[in-house]
Amino acid sequence: MTTKSKNTLGEQGESIAAMRLQQHGYKIIHKNWRFKHKEIDIIAQKDGKIVFIEVKTRSNPIFEAPSEAVTIKKQQLLIDAANQFLILNQIDLESRFDVVSVIIQNGKEEVEIMENAFYPLLRKR
Repeated sequence: MTTKSKNTLGEQGESIAAMRLQQHGYKIIHKNWRFKHKEIDIIAQKDGKIVFIEVKTRSNPIFEAPSEAVTIKKQQLLIDAANQFLILNQIDLESRFDVVSVIIQNGKEEVEIMENAFYPLLRKR
């Protein structure tokens, strides 16, 4: 799969995820929010919390489920970016990290929203 088709698949997955999230009561605040080299796919509000959402899209989940692609390193990048978002926007709300798995295969879409997919851990300095 070429980079262009991966990007197109990713963009399609993010659109599907945003639509499904809204159907589940999420209010989308930002899409593709960037801080330096870090990006958060979707930032939303739900139940009085700020929700940072990573979207993983696949056309063939045989080798790896989309959610398995959210590695510890990726989690740390998301946590760092989320922290910057909260600081820059002076937001003092509880937050959480969700992962949305989108599988687009044979013209069908399978979407799974994983709330509280991971938790920020304290790092040793």
